[in-house]
Amino acid sequence: MTTQNRGQWLVAASVMLATIIQVLDTTIANVALPHMQGSLGASSDQVIWILSSYIVATAIMTLPVGYLARRFGRRNVLMYCVAGFTAASMFCGQASSLTEMVVWRVVQGGFGAALVPLSQSILLDTFPREKHASAMSLWGMGVMIGPILGPTLGGWLTESYSWRWVFYINVPLGMLSLLGIYRYLPATVTVNKRFDLMGFGLLALAVGALQLLLDRGEHLLWFDAMEIKVYAVLVALGLYLFLVHSRTTRLQLLSPSLFRDRNFVTGLMFIFLVGIVLLSTMALLPPFLQNWKGYPVMTTGLILMPRGVGTMLGMLLVARLMRRFDPRALMLLGMALVCLSLYHMAGFTMEVGERQLIITGFIQGLGLGLVFIPSTTLAYATLPATLRDEGAALYSLSRNLGSSIGVSIMMGLFTRNLWINQQELASRLRPESALLTGLADPVSVGGLPATVVTEVSRQAAEIAFANDFHLLMWVNLATMPLVLLLRVPRAVGGGADNVPTRAPESRQSANRESPSQL
Repeated sequence: MTTQNRGQWLVAASVMLATIIQVLDTTIANVALPHMQGSLGASSDQVIWILSSYIVATAIMTLPVGYLARRFGRRNVLMYCVAGFTAASMFCGQASSLTEMVVWRVVQGGFGAALVPLSQSILLDTFPREKHASAMSLWGMGVMIGPILGPTLGGWLTESYSWRWVFYINVPLGMLSLLGIYRYLPATVTVNKRFDLMGFGLLALAVGALQLLLDRGEHLLWFDAMEIKVYAVLVALGLYLFLVHSRTTRLQLLSPSLFRDRNFVTGLMFIFLVGIVLLSTMALLPPFLQNWKGYPVMTTGLILMPRGVGTMLGMLLVARLMRRFDPRALMLLGMALVCLSLYHMAGFTMEVGERQLIITGFIQGLGLGLVFIPSTTLAYATLPATLRDEGAALYSLSRNLGSSIGVSIMMGLFTRNLWINQQELASRLRPESALLTGLADPVSVGGLPATVVTEVSRQAAEIAFANDFHLLMWVNLATMPLVLLLRVPRAVGGGADNVPTRAPESRQSANRESPSQL
């Protein structure tokens, strides 16, 4: 391995550690919430703010990442953000009240917002174009490891040690990442430019209100609650005023050039829809396995783990396959595998075996691995280097919004369909029904034996889960035509190894002197 290659991989390792701790913290705290609730003296309504505060802060602070990187230098911003995130994680672990925890989660989310987009743009600039698929494969593994391993790792840490270790685990990883960034990441040129504070405020209002609406909607029965109606008004008002402001000012928060690039705009829409499928499935499976099939947390994690193995295998394969095959064909193949897995998941019953769960999860993970890397690589393939930081922030925001919206819609539909199915099934019970014949249960609920009520609920949940998985399959199918809108530059598609690239010396010089690397 040459000195240059070794330097590239050291940079990659340093920034990927930062990505992993940020993404991991999005899901790792979920399983520890009941323990936090008792320790912090919070109600079930209040404890949800531990998750909401982090998500909202991350979404809002993703917006100015591009400007901050240009104004203060990408290396400096990344170092401050890793340091702030690590310190906030330590204080989260030491929190003794709900208020203290929420405050530090907001700080943690604010500092963590820049870690994923900046790590992505750094990898794109560190590696030459013909190695972008490999770089995005590495980045994709870091991004995907959070939703896959977060609940399992969080459950193990909580059961074996304490919920506080869910946050303490970030400290050594953050310090190691900070040391690597300081040692190996080169400084970039800064550009002194005024910040569009009004545009940021309006868009932050819309994005923050949308995240709160999605997070709180299901818990508050959606638009039956005045709080949700207020959030909806703030989303509409913030977006409208932001569009008006953007049309009437020379200072613009988002560069208009971003939306003139067909690949990037298509990539934004594509990753938004893929985000719906990605996290919604992971949100539905744990309650299906734990609440309705009765699996413990560790067993659930082990059953879901093959999905992560499939994802990583798909990413490793696709980085090599993109050199020989059209990336769009690989994306369509991956989406076909995801559709196949969702089709089988829509047929799950409460008697489904562990083998089928593992095989379906592995196929779905393999499909997502084949989709994620080509879509990310093609989204940036025609984007100028000057827009990469800003583009990466918008790309991460689009993926996160898709995931949030998908989870909220799917869980909301599940809750609604569960209630409807329970009423429909219960109304069809007759005294001569097989469920009631010869049954003498001393415990009754609403006039029906408790065992019958339990069985009706299980069958209602079975139908509700099937409806959600079926809908996700159609969302995935509807996303497939977007693949055909993507263009494939020569250096990305098959035969990329034969495309001449700039000499290493030229690239290093460009990194030192050209503001285009911002």
